[in-house]
Amino acid sequence: MVSVLTGLMGLVVAILILFLIRRDRLHVSYGALWVAVALGFALLGFVPSVFDRLAHFLGVGYPPVLGLSVAIILLVIKILMMDIEHSQARVRQQRLAQRLSFLEEELLALQADSGRSPEKKESISEHE
Repeated sequence: MVSVLTGLMGLVVAILILFLIRRDRLHVSYGALWVAVALGFALLGFVPSVFDRLAHFLGVGYPPVLGLSVAIILLVIKILMMDIEHSQARVRQQRLAQRLSFLEEELLALQADSGRSPEKKESISEHE
């Protein structure tokens, strides 16, 4: 009964993820990985002997250890991917702030050259 419940939960999660992708709540690149994980849970729930055979083939004496090991590896990979994306976003944000600063300086210089007094405006960087 537990394996059927696990399989059903995997299918429900896969359907929920597809729903989130369809509603643009989850990006497709993330959703594809989560759908694969959910379908893996469904497979393990409906056909647990596949996992036992895989563990035996790999030489793992206690099959749940293989499941936990795979889960930990997947979590570490996911965290690494999130850190890489966060780092890239931070670099893009920093470069955009630098470009904005250059454009503000150029605008002030153009206003000063045209003889108009530069208008006092708060820059975005002052709000940070």
